[in-house]
Amino acid sequence: MPASQQPSAAEKLYGDFAPTLVGYTDDVLFGQVWKRPELSQRDRSLVTVAALLAGGNAEQLTFHFAYAKENGVSENELIEAITHLAFYAGWPRAMSALAVAKRVFRGE
Repeated sequence: MPASQQPSAAEKLYGDFAPTLVGYTDDVLFGQVWKRPELSQRDRSLVTVAALLAGGNAEQLTFHFAYAKENGVSENELIEAITHLAFYAGWPRAMSALAVAKRVFRGE
């Protein structure tokens, strides 16, 4: 990493433990895939939140809710997405996602 570049969140958490996976995360996933022009960052965030909720990956939603807000998705839109996904991905997964969203959005 260049001296002027700050370490990513993944680098800070896991860089000394799993450097290869961190490299793929930073360079391929967020460096290449998220930068593709075919979808906006906002749309990628909504798709990612939907996939994580549907897969029951609530732990990853903490980062991705905050990232979605940075990418222009409003709190109300994310809550609406969770509500909509309850019917397709399951009520328990939606309720788990809602608990994460409340912590991220309201600090509760």
